[in-house]
Amino acid sequence: MKIILVFLFIAPLALSARAEKDYSSLDSAASPETKSRFAMLDDVRILANGLLQLGHGLKDFVHKTKGQMNDIFQKLYIFDRSFNELSLQTSEIKEEEEQLKQTTARLQINNEEMKNLSQEMNLKIEDLIQNKIQLQEQVWGLEDKVTKLAVIHPSAQETEEISSLKAFMEQQDNHIKQLLKIMEDQHVQLDRQHDQIMELEDKLNHIELQELAENSFTGEQTEPETIPSSVRNATVVTHKYEGSSWTVIQNRVDGSLDFNQTWDAYVNGFGDLNEEFWLGLNKTYSITKQGDYILRIELQDWKDNKRFIEYAFSLGGLETNYTLQLSRISGSIPNALPEQTELRFSTADRDLDTINDFNCPENYLGGWWHSECEETNLNGKYVAPRSKGRLDRRKGLYWKPKKGRYYLLKSTKIMIHPTDLKSFDWIAQPDGF
Repeated sequence: MKIILVFLFIAPLALSARAEKDYSSLDSAASPETKSRFAMLDDVRILANGLLQLGHGLKDFVHKTKGQMNDIFQKLYIFDRSFNELSLQTSEIKEEEEQLKQTTARLQINNEEMKNLSQEMNLKIEDLIQNKIQLQEQVWGLEDKVTKLAVIHPSAQETEEISSLKAFMEQQDNHIKQLLKIMEDQHVQLDRQHDQIMELEDKLNHIELQELAENSFTGEQTEPETIPSSVRNATVVTHKYEGSSWTVIQNRVDGSLDFNQTWDAYVNGFGDLNEEFWLGLNKTYSITKQGDYILRIELQDWKDNKRFIEYAFSLGGLETNYTLQLSRISGSIPNALPEQTELRFSTADRDLDTINDFNCPENYLGGWWHSECEETNLNGKYVAPRSKGRLDRRKGLYWKPKKGRYYLLKSTKIMIHPTDLKSFDWIAQPDGF
C-alpha cells in the first residue's frame, strides 16, 4: 500500500517533466498543433500505464488481504471450537465431581450409622460376656455340688435346676454366636464401605489435581525466552541468566527428594547439587551478608509454562532464626509471599510461629518462612497430577496468590545474586553438604 501511495505522488511529477521535455524538443521541428497532439498522446499513455500498474497493485493487495482474512477467520473458528470443547469437558468434570461428592457424603453417613450400630452391638456383646461369666461361675458352683453329691442321688428339684441352667447356658451361647456372626458381617460391610469411600476419594483427588493442573500460567504475562547454563562445583550451583551469575539455593524438578527435613538439615543443606537440593540457610546467609542481593523465584506449571518473580530481600543469621524480609521488584506472576514482614524460618521439629496451636511446618510439610501459615510453600510435598491418596492443598507444592487461584507446580528454582555484580566474590567452601 505504501508503494502505491509513493507511485501516485511521483507519477504527476514524472508526467510534468516528460511533457516539458517533449515540448522543448518538438518546438523547433513541428507546428504548435502537432506538438500539442503528441504531448497529449504521451500523457494518456503514461497515465494509462500508471493506472494499469495501480490496478494490478490493488488487485494483489485485495487478494493478499482476502487470504489474511481467511486465515484469521479459520483461526477464530478453531479457537471457538476448542473453547466450546473445553467448556463441555469442564462441565462434565464438574458434574462428575458433584456426583462423586454426593455419593461420598451418602457413604460417609452410612459409615457413621454402621459405626454407631457396631458400638451398640459391642456393648451388648460385653453384657452377654459378663452374663456368660456369671453363669459359668454358677455352673462351676453346681458342678462342685454335683461332685459332692456324686454318691447321693440328687433330688428332683436339683435335677430340674441343673437342666434349666444347662438349657439357659446353651441358649446364651447360641445367642452370643449369632451376635458374633452379625458382628463379622457388619465388619465386612464396614470394610467394603471404607474401600468404596477410599476409591471415591481417589477419584475426587484425581479430578481436583487435574483441575489444578489446568490452572496454568497461560493467562499471565510471559517472560522473554532465555537460554540458561549451569556451572556446578562442590558446594554451590551458579546459573547464567541474561549474562548474570545467579547462585541457586533451591531446585526441585521431579519430587525425587523429600523436603520434609529437620531444622539442622535446612541449616546445613541437603540433596544432590546435580539434581534436587536445598543449599542451606547457613551458606545462603554467608553469601548475602556480603552486600545487597536480589532473590529470584522461577516456577513451571504442568503445561510447561514458565514464570518468575524477583524481590529485594534481606536474610538474618541464626540468632534471628534466619528471618527473611521481601519487597517485590518485578515478575510475570502475582505475588504470593508476604512483603515488608519479618518471616522466620520454621521446621516441624523447630516451629517458631505456632498460631492457635497450629504447627505450620508439621501441617504443611517442609521447612519454610511462615508468618500466618500461608498457602504457598515451595518446600512442600511434591504432588503430581496423577498422585494417589487424599489431597491436602496445604501440604502440596503450590503457588497461591492471596486473591488468586492455586497453581500446581512441576518445578521450582530459587536463586540470588548481588545488586552490584562487582561485589559477587563468593568463593566455594570445601565442606559441601
